[in-house]
Amino acid sequence: MSKIWKSIYNLLIVPLFYFMVLIYSFFNSKVRRGIKDRKKIFENLIINFAGLKKGRKTIWFHSASMGEFEQAKPIIEDLKSNYDVNIIVTFFSPSGYDNSLRYPYADIVSYLPFDFPGTIKRFIKIVKPRFVVFMRYDLWPNLVWQLASSNIPIFLVDATLRTNSRRNLPIAKGVSASLFRRITKVLTVTDSDAENFLKFGVNQHNIISVGDTRFDRVFQKSQIAKQEQIFPEEFFLGKKVFVFGSSWPSDEAVIFPSIIKLQSLEEELISIVVPHEPTVNQLERIENELNKKISHIRFSRLRHYNSEKVIIVDAIGILLTLYRYAHVAFVGGGFKPGVHSVLEPAVYGIPVLFGPKIENSREARNLVEMGSGFKITGNKNAYRTLRKLFRDDEFRISSGNISKKYVTENLGATERINTELKKIF
Repeated sequence: MSKIWKSIYNLLIVPLFYFMVLIYSFFNSKVRRGIKDRKKIFENLIINFAGLKKGRKTIWFHSASMGEFEQAKPIIEDLKSNYDVNIIVTFFSPSGYDNSLRYPYADIVSYLPFDFPGTIKRFIKIVKPRFVVFMRYDLWPNLVWQLASSNIPIFLVDATLRTNSRRNLPIAKGVSASLFRRITKVLTVTDSDAENFLKFGVNQHNIISVGDTRFDRVFQKSQIAKQEQIFPEEFFLGKKVFVFGSSWPSDEAVIFPSIIKLQSLEEELISIVVPHEPTVNQLERIENELNKKISHIRFSRLRHYNSEKVIIVDAIGILLTLYRYAHVAFVGGGFKPGVHSVLEPAVYGIPVLFGPKIENSREARNLVEMGSGFKITGNKNAYRTLRKLFRDDEFRISSGNISKKYVTENLGATERINTELKKIF
């Protein structure tokens, strides 16, 4: 049966996928760049390997994009601290590739070649990995088949599989089962994920529920963030701070009226607004929204601060650190594409609010169930929730403690994963 799936994949799916990528490249510069950069993939790979220390084992990590790679970092850093190994990381997307070029624990950063049998075979021959770690879900059939035929161990880490996953569709299920059965170890986030992998015929001895490294990574980053001083030490003394992170216009339409209304009742309240995309147009749009309603200032002009009630952040890469100042946080995306990371504020032990679209976030759903996450559905609901959290200190603190407990009780996935990986050494 696997021969049938290979034939379908290589004769139909791969050519069709590549054709669609070529067409899409005419309309998307990132895709166009990804195709162009892959033309030198083998030349760059050979040059980079020539510069590495000989005799080291090579461990290969693959992630679809930057978000999945963040989950790989605790694993990589632990391996690097305990073993003298070469680490190669690959990405399918240009964004993941670009943002990881300076990652100090990776010896080589590369694109993953397109999933043609010949190019994949050549890539594996150059890399010669001791084992390969796929993060979450980005499995490519020819890559998995070639690794398995070369007796190279394969790990699927932080693996999730929903009951209603598209992998259950007829053709997709056949191809997926062919891949999953060739994986050395499937290390899942939850027991329910493990049960869903069993339905694809994976040997139960090859599946272990170990948890999610996102908790470890967020906790690790929060410890570093606590040492950073973005604001003067006494800046928020006697204040209550609301951080509105990764805001989209659809979020702002619901939350801004509450901020403005609350300000007349909570004199000590300061709100920090962090747009998802702090472009000039977006920053000006936010300022126009707030003009004549509430005083505001941009983060870059903070030296001129004069008791403004809203600070609009026109910088990137500091949101996790900003959450540490918050008493309450709202995480954007839940009114349109899907909520962003709720663990980033939760790690500091504060209540977390978000819009209704949380199907993409198991963590958001868990926080709601436990009582430290609050799903906001509209303006009235937003105001009532924020008013209660800022008025009732006991309620706010108890809710925040639930967030902190949730994160701390889910730490340790990295150690459990590396226990399995180290067995291969």
